[in-house]
Amino acid sequence: MAKVTEKKLVSFDWAVKRLLRSKANFEVLEGFLSELLFDDIKILEVLESESNKDNERDKYNRVDIKVKNAKGELLIIEVQVNNEIDFFHRILFATSKAICEHLDEGDEYSKVVKVISINILYFDLGEGNDYIYKGKTQFRSFHDHEELLKLSKNQMEKFNKVYPGDIYPEYYIIKVNNFDDVAKSTLDEWIYLFKNSAIKSNFKAKGIKKAGRVLDKLRMTKEERQAYDDYIDTRRYNKGVFETALGDKIRKLEDEHSKELKKIDDKLKERDSQLQERDSQLQERDSQLQERDSQLQEKDSQLQEKDSQLQEKDSQLQEKDSQLQEKDSQLQEEKNKLQALAKLLLENGVSKEQILAQTGIKL
Repeated sequence: MAKVTEKKLVSFDWAVKRLLRSKANFEVLEGFLSELLFDDIKILEVLESESNKDNERDKYNRVDIKVKNAKGELLIIEVQVNNEIDFFHRILFATSKAICEHLDEGDEYSKVVKVISINILYFDLGEGNDYIYKGKTQFRSFHDHEELLKLSKNQMEKFNKVYPGDIYPEYYIIKVNNFDDVAKSTLDEWIYLFKNSAIKSNFKAKGIKKAGRVLDKLRMTKEERQAYDDYIDTRRYNKGVFETALGDKIRKLEDEHSKELKKIDDKLKERDSQLQERDSQLQERDSQLQERDSQLQEKDSQLQEKDSQLQEKDSQLQEKDSQLQEKDSQLQEEKNKLQALAKLLLENGVSKEQILAQTGIKL
């Protein structure tokens, strides 16, 4: 079994910038694109792109190449080193701009070109553990989530597409730093090249051998090697400047955040102190109310006791009144008897004076 060796190559961003725009080297990009898109890609031409305009701001951070394949589709391959928070927005803008640039005034909308955006990133974009992500528009049923809207038969014949999403741009995000350096497929062999600027002797991906020759540092002239070394040094320097500036910005934000948190904490402490004082006042008030309630209960108890005494005295008075009424009744009865006796005596000839003297009843 032959020993597996590794060949060091120039960085892929340098290759895109300086080597792969040549028609003689189309085979390299065709190989990578064929593996990624699971199609036999043939490049017809390299078109004007942002990095072709040599934007000084992105000169060492971002390179891109826009090509047209045999199907008439536009493929934008971009390599970016440093983080960019609105990167998703920018690739959306780039695909939209490409569509507009390749639609002449007066053309039908059916002439809108299919755009595929392929982004090779050396920074962590978004949150996700995989190293390759694909984005594609789908028109999914609102009620039956499994159903996808299809084109009509006439549309299929006219546009040679099946789904509306086949007309819309597609996006590929390759997060190079997430790759674990284990090539499990021919596409992984390309990701290995992007990450390590090297290929192994047993790699079999389409176009990878050509890449090994075109990107071989040993094949460079002295001037080319010097230009490449200068490019890498400048990129490292710019990355260091960027990371330093980013670090300073982060520290400044952390300091501002810390100060703001301290202000909030001080306000919370002050508010907590006010609440504790208010709670103490409420507890004191509650204690006073409890004491007042206790006094009222005691007063109420005294009133109830006095009421009981009055009720008892009233009961005694009622009993005494009853006794008096009974005695008065007895006296009245006795008086009635005496009057009856007096009348009887009077009838029997006893004088009134004698009756008065004996009974005390005056007739």
